[in-house]
Amino acid sequence: MTESPTQQPPENPEIAATRRWLEQAVIGLNLCPFARAPYIKDRVRFRASLATDEDQLVADLAEELGLLAAAEPDGIETTLLIHPHVLQDFYDFNDFLEIADATLQALGLEGELQVASFHPQYQFADSAPDAIENCTNRSPFPTLHLLRESSIDRAIEVIEDTDEIYRRNIETLRGLGWEGWKKLL
Repeated sequence: MTESPTQQPPENPEIAATRRWLEQAVIGLNLCPFARAPYIKDRVRFRASLATDEDQLVADLAEELGLLAAAEPDGIETTLLIHPHVLQDFYDFNDFLEIADATLQALGLEGELQVASFHPQYQFADSAPDAIENCTNRSPFPTLHLLRESSIDRAIEVIEDTDEIYRRNIETLRGLGWEGWKKLL
C-alpha cells in the first residue's frame, strides 16, 4: 500500500486520535475556519514523533520544517507534529515553544513558516485551568502545528475581523459545555 505524502499508516493511535479531534472539534465545530479545505484536499501531514526528549523533538521538528518548506503547497500545506512521549507538562511545552521558534530561525524559515501549539492541558494566560475556552487549543497529545505564512495570509484576507473567530469559538464552547465537549471527543 502506498502512502500519500501527508499521511502515516492509519493504525497509528496518536494520528488516529488527532485526526478524530481535527474532524470533530477543529473542523466539526468550525474552531478554525481555515482547517477544512487543506484537510479535505489531503494536504495535512500527520507525523507522530517517537521523541522521548527535547533534543530528539528538535531534530524531528527541524526535519518536518525542512520537509514542509521544500514541499509544494498543493502537496503538503501544513503539518501536525504530534509528540506523545515528551513535553506532557503544559508549562514545559509552553517553554519549548521558544526553542521551536529558534529552530525555525536557525533554518532560515522565519517569515516563511510558523509554529502554532496545541496541548491536552492548554491554558490561555488569562484563563482558569478549567475554563472551557482553553479547549480551542486542546488536542489529544502535545502537538506542534507547522504552517505556511502564505496560507495564513490568504486565509486572513477573506475574514474582515479575525478576532471574531476567537469570540465565536468561546461562544460555541460555552454553549457546548464540558459534557458536550467530552461527548464530542
